[in-house]
Amino acid sequence: MKNIVILTGSGISAESGISTFRGGDGLWDGHRIEDVATPEAFERDPDLVQSFYNTRRAQLATVKPNPAHAALVALENAWQGEFLLVTQNVDDLHERAGSKKLIHMHGELKKARCLETGQVYDWQGALTQDTVCACCQREGMLRPHIVWFGEMPLAMEHIYHALRKADIFLSIGTSGLVYPAAGFVQEVRRNNRNCRTVEINLEPTAGRSYFAESVYGKAGEVLPGFVQQLLND
Repeated sequence: MKNIVILTGSGISAESGISTFRGGDGLWDGHRIEDVATPEAFERDPDLVQSFYNTRRAQLATVKPNPAHAALVALENAWQGEFLLVTQNVDDLHERAGSKKLIHMHGELKKARCLETGQVYDWQGALTQDTVCACCQREGMLRPHIVWFGEMPLAMEHIYHALRKADIFLSIGTSGLVYPAAGFVQEVRRNNRNCRTVEINLEPTAGRSYFAESVYGKAGEVLPGFVQQLLND
């Protein structure tokens, strides 16, 4: 039985209508990254940061999983070896499609975290500086459970353990520019030179040369057929 690790990025969510918020000018929804996606930004202007993520959280109610999400669920359900889906996305589309063996390495929009205790809570609505934290009973102590620039991605030990054992690695809808995720393909190649590595994207990424195979097109269009072929093999 073969072990598979799959990495997904913003491309798979964009096909469901989720705005990446990242424009060609480097701004996120009209804001500099330094103003909405760093610990220093939250300390400097927590109202702005909370508002930014409240908007992103509310957007989730207007979108739904697409055929690419469904294909990954079908793959997970049928796979006989070890399976791990690692996503850089902070939306809940994988879960809503039915994915279970899943790690959100950059956090989740529908969770909040206490600044004092580190306790993580499921969170559906808006967060404000008036919100009272359940564990410390103080206002202004809950932040979005999001990995900001300068912070360590989540569950990295678990992810690297799976990468070291992978026989197949798929990278779907990612830019290949954001580390450490961009280095996952090199990690699997270091540990298993025979690991099957496949890039599935709209177009070749900066890391294309590290992949043995490539499939280009919208994930929702090409992934269902690829998954079926993978299961048949």
